[in-house]
Order: sequence, then C-alpha cells, then structure tokens
Amino acid sequence: MTSPPGSGSKRTALVTGAAGFIGSHVVDLLLGEGWRVVGIDNFDPYYPEEIKRRNMRGHVASADYSFVESDIRDLVTMKREISEPVSAVVHLAARPGVRASLLDPTATQRINVEGTASLLDLARDLEVPQFVFGSSSSVYGVNPSVPWREDDDVLLPISPYAASKVSGEMLGHVYSHLFPMRFVALRFFTVYGPRQRPDLAIHKFAAKMSRGERIPLYGDGGTRRDYTFIADIVAGIRAALDYQAAPYSIINLGRGDTVSLANLVSALEDVLGIEALIERQPEQPGDVPQTWADISKAQAELGYEPRTSLRDGIAAFVEWLRDEGGLAP
Repeated sequence: MTSPPGSGSKRTALVTGAAGFIGSHVVDLLLGEGWRVVGIDNFDPYYPEEIKRRNMRGHVASADYSFVESDIRDLVTMKREISEPVSAVVHLAARPGVRASLLDPTATQRINVEGTASLLDLARDLEVPQFVFGSSSSVYGVNPSVPWREDDDVLLPISPYAASKVSGEMLGHVYSHLFPMRFVALRFFTVYGPRQRPDLAIHKFAAKMSRGERIPLYGDGGTRRDYTFIADIVAGIRAALDYQAAPYSIINLGRGDTVSLANLVSALEDVLGIEALIERQPEQPGDVPQTWADISKAQAELGYEPRTSLRDGIAAFVEWLRDEGGLAP
C-alpha cells in the first residue's frame, strides 16, 4: 500500500460534489491548507444551481483550483479533463435524499452506485493511493442496537438511498483488495450548518418559522438524530486523507449523542426567538426512528473530536441564513 504523496510537494485532491454543501466546505479547507484542488460537479437539478454557484464563488478565483463540470458517470470526460497526478479522491457527489430515492430508486442506484464505480475506475487509472467516500448513517437503517458501531454486522437499510451507500462501501472494499488504493468510508450522521441544502429539516424549519408558516413534523416528534455540525464533519474528512491504519476502513462521523425532533425545534425556537407553528404529518416511509453514532473508532484512528454543540451550531447556521437573505425580516 503506497502512502499519499505530500512531503515537499503540493498535494492534489479531487473532490466530487465540490459545489455542494459538504464538498464546498472541504474545498475551502484544502485550499486554505495549500492543496491543489480539482472540483467535479454536474449541478444536478435536485436543488437550484444558483445555490451551488454561490457555494463555490470563493474557489474559482484561486490559482490552485480547477473545476470540471461533469457527471461522475462520464469517465471519458473526467479522464480527458484531469491530467495531473492526484494524491487523494474525496467522493461526495451523490443523488441525495431518502424520500427522493423512494420516488425514483432507479436514478438513485444509477448515480450513486454507477457513479462510485466510475470514480473508482478513474482513481485506479490515475493511480490514486487514497480514496475517501462519503457514506451515510442511513446504512444502519432500523438496527435497534445503539449507539451504532462500525463492527456491527447487522445493516438493515430501509431506503434505496441507504442501499446505494452500502453498495458504494462494498465497491470500495473490492477496489482496495484488488488495487494499491486505500478506501476510507465515512458514515456521516445528519450534517447541518451553513450552506445546508434547502430541503433539509433545519434549513426548511428555520425559513418557515421566520415567515410565520407551519412546519411539518412527521410522527410525534420523538424521532431522534445525531446532528453533526459541518466543521466537525470536514475535520473528520481532512483526517481521513492522512489515514494509514488499514487498506479498507469504515468510520462513523457523528457528534456521539442523539436529539429528538421536538428538542431540535425547541433549539430553533430559542435561537430564532420565534415559537414554531406545528403541522402534524404521518411518519414517512424510509425514515429511521433514530440515529446515534459510536465515535470511538474515529476518536482513536482519526483524532476526531466534535466540538460544536447543537445550540452553537444552529446559531451559526441561522447567522449564515440571515446573511444570505433566507430569513424573513
């Protein structure tokens, strides 16, 4: 197994989904550290392109940044456009959304599974030694044994999106076995913060509350999530770029605690100074009752220590949303 090049030369990272929520923050960090970054995004219309363009507006002026507009399944285009040696791939591009995957499971599989296979082929051909894959806590599904550990063999995904992430992890195992490539799958737990997608709960709730609109609460408000602030997730991704312990590894990135939906709404009320108007909705197919990460492996092997409390993270998100004009005056 080769080590990522780095000493004495500028390292280059290939970041897919570079204009998205998590990807744009990763690019920020790497450029700030002096990396060369090649970003890939196809501006999938899942949410407005203008949002993604804003996310990357600070990147395009950098001499150390180049951008390839491409579908991750288009191996021909990516090979043509990427000629420089690449130290590491950070693969974050995906068709997101548990509920969206229920409406179009075929598209989810094609983009997430075929796309990951295409990126792995590209990494093999470019002889990239380090491949970091953005997986999801959704792979654990309805496994009742919490907090979830990476060495628990019971995966019970209940959505096409979750199944596509399991497939991505397994593809990574194959490639790390057959080729000189280290594959690190990071299972993200409910990431939130500045630039969060507008369809996700914290963003959607804050915007609706500011306009005096009712927010949809699915079920009785008792579902629980391990909400993890974007800066903590990005720190974990950065640490994974230097991970050397094994040729293949799966690592949880969460905060390590779990918060009910009702308590999340209370935190938003506190930060916004607005009482939420609730619209009760039935539980949604594909939604898991709880997520909760055991982060002991990330702490031991990545030096990962989430630092942002839920209230501080929501305050930072609300400040960003207000600056972006996303809150009603």
